[in-house]
Amino acid sequence: MTDLEQRLGYAFRDPALLSRALTHRSHGAEHNERLEFVGDAVLNCVVAAALFRRFPQLPEGDLSRIRANLVNRDCLLQRAQDLGMAGLVRLGEGELRSGGASRPSILSDATEAVFGAVFLDGGFESARVVIEQCYAEAIQAVDPGVSGKDPKTRLQEWLQAKGMPVPEYGITAVDGEAHKQSFTVSCRIKALGRETTGHGASRRIAEQEAARAALAELVP
Repeated sequence: MTDLEQRLGYAFRDPALLSRALTHRSHGAEHNERLEFVGDAVLNCVVAAALFRRFPQLPEGDLSRIRANLVNRDCLLQRAQDLGMAGLVRLGEGELRSGGASRPSILSDATEAVFGAVFLDGGFESARVVIEQCYAEAIQAVDPGVSGKDPKTRLQEWLQAKGMPVPEYGITAVDGEAHKQSFTVSCRIKALGRETTGHGASRRIAEQEAARAALAELVP
């Protein structure tokens, strides 16, 4: 088994499927976009079923919002980081030079492609086990009381309900090598004289973490 297969907990019968899942279109004609298409559908199905079982009383609208929050690019990027995907995706020379190895869209798309490859190689049950393992902590951390709204949305709504302007976000630091960068972002709420920070593998993730920190200080 490759290191990635060990982290997935799945050994491919057809290693070519995994190789294709890790190939960006800039590298050649046999790229991962079709596998990404399959993986997106399987991921949505598995996460929807997991939420349906975990929250038997939630209405469809809340389940949909929570699912959307779990399968978006930021959440997929976190799964990619957990799986050690950075540096594994095969890229063309131009994409490599432009920092594609750490680009959130490339890593998140490749993660979906890997899920699709598992489905095609081992069937739905294998894909379900892999995805549920990758998403176990994220699904466990879901708070149904916020109806799947992300921290930035919740903070904005809380401030607007009190007649205050939305917060300002700004990057304060970028650390790490090109294939594994870490962003630090500030969240400034001028009306309250408060500022919090967040860290993440992308600017969007760091902004969400900064907003989460602000909510922890402001909302009981």
